[in-house]
Amino acid sequence: MKIKLQLIRKMQFGFGSAMAILLVVGVVSYRSVLASRDSDRWVGHTHDMLENLGGLLAGVQDVQASYRSFALMGDERFLEPYRLGVLHVGQEQKTIRSLTSDNPNQRRRLATLEGLTQQEIQFGDGVILDRQTKSEAAALQQIRLADGTGIMEKIRVVVRDMKDEEHTLLLQRDAEAERRSRQTKAVLILGSTLGLLIAALAGWMVKRDYVARVCAEQLSKEAGAKYRGLLEAAPDAIVVVDKGGEIVLLNVQAEKQFGYRRDELLRQKVKNIIPEGFAERLIADGTRSAAEALAQQIGTGIELSGRRKDGSEFPIEIMLSPLENAAGILVTAAIRDITTRKAADKHLLQKIAELKRSNEELAQFAYVASHDLQEPLRMVASYTQLLAKRYKGRLDADADEFIAFAVDGSNRMQGLIQDLLAYSRAGNNERSIGQISSENALREALVNLRARTDESGALVTHDVLPKINMDHSQLVQLFQNLIGNAIKYRSAKVPTAHVSAKKGIGGEWIFSVRDNGMGIDPKHFERIFVIFQRLHGREEFAGTGIGLAICKKIVQRDGGRIWVESEPDKGSTFYFAMPEGKAPDGNIGREHHAN
Repeated sequence: MKIKLQLIRKMQFGFGSAMAILLVVGVVSYRSVLASRDSDRWVGHTHDMLENLGGLLAGVQDVQASYRSFALMGDERFLEPYRLGVLHVGQEQKTIRSLTSDNPNQRRRLATLEGLTQQEIQFGDGVILDRQTKSEAAALQQIRLADGTGIMEKIRVVVRDMKDEEHTLLLQRDAEAERRSRQTKAVLILGSTLGLLIAALAGWMVKRDYVARVCAEQLSKEAGAKYRGLLEAAPDAIVVVDKGGEIVLLNVQAEKQFGYRRDELLRQKVKNIIPEGFAERLIADGTRSAAEALAQQIGTGIELSGRRKDGSEFPIEIMLSPLENAAGILVTAAIRDITTRKAADKHLLQKIAELKRSNEELAQFAYVASHDLQEPLRMVASYTQLLAKRYKGRLDADADEFIAFAVDGSNRMQGLIQDLLAYSRAGNNERSIGQISSENALREALVNLRARTDESGALVTHDVLPKINMDHSQLVQLFQNLIGNAIKYRSAKVPTAHVSAKKGIGGEWIFSVRDNGMGIDPKHFERIFVIFQRLHGREEFAGTGIGLAICKKIVQRDGGRIWVESEPDKGSTFYFAMPEGKAPDGNIGREHHAN
């Protein structure tokens, strides 16, 4: 009976060891599997991009071939493949737009590509219309003119650039996927082999009789050596603790981290190296069983403090894996020294604090400098204006011109300083944040702009606007700057502006201010939001180029974002997204007019 009990215990120990190995290997392989799966997904994503880029280029070529064939032969049958090609191009662009949402470089190229394809389609529409309403000669003349613009060649260049980047990403992702696959296979094969080997050894020990007991014990020792070899290869410290809180097994990394020899730690209490939070919480809890205590910590990283042999303490992170066998509950603890990570976190917080302090000092300097410059500049402006008034016509023409230059320069400098002061205040004034009506803020902005709207005959309309969490005066300034720009940079038409808002992803409110003005070239989209950046000379439009910079500062300070969509001669639409507030009351579609 005693021999049978011993054999059963050996079997339990063997299978328990196999499970411990599989558990340790499983933790390592699980991370590799997740990374490999993510890499495979990106490889598939890259293949989809290449396929859709090829489809887009083919669609544009079909569109070009169809309208050229119609221009040459006038056969209406070519119009059907032309329309199908246009539809195909639109579908491919939509798919590519979705696929490039994570790649800013590709998004910029896609914007260029969409503009070029739209030009090609518009040109095709024009050729077809000329062929239908004028003559074959007129349509062919249009085609000859278009050949000089090289739109199709530009499309091919952009598509080639996008494909080149995707090929580069594909090579990187294929290499990463291959590496992850080899790593995962190796870990799984090794773990499964070791687990099955130990399980087989345990079964063999049960079948053997008492005479073969010595041989079975030898096999058990060999299996234990392999288990220890696996633990020794682990990059983190591994400590196995029994239900009494004593260390029964450890690896070389544990010796290095804690500064002990192996024989100094074996059968010692784990609280000697982890003084608080391990033994007390998980082992010596008298109100529940050890199994219940351990079950709560499976799969979680616990941050505690480790104590070295010399008494110094350092931060650690522990991953716990409980195992129950014939000897009771064992806990395998993977221990990682996170001293470097903690120091990096502390350094990052220090840098953030320094950056915040630096920004505050810079803003204060801008405010003080602009404020203190006002007085001497006011004196210079006053005396130059006095000179212009008193001595105009009394000196020669050069003197009059020089005095005029001085007056103009001082006036412009005053404007710059005042705008700099406004920019400084936009980010540093005390604000009253609360739920406000954006419609009321818009009405107040229109009152401030009444002189400009009356002078230009501008028409400003708006939909029902929501309530949002923001400072009222800054929202007024935001609307005033955007609508004021719509009036200033108008085309030959009567200026119009329409303000609307819609719910975006994540519950934010996205406002838009759409005008019919001069429009903006896409290459200037980033530049226009930079302080003192102007796209036009002072002889064309007055101002210092600070209005949109103030808008950006106001929006970003409240956790929002601002951007523009525009084309030259087709007007502009400025968007800004703000955090969610209370939904608007009233009926959709109500408008306000300012003439």
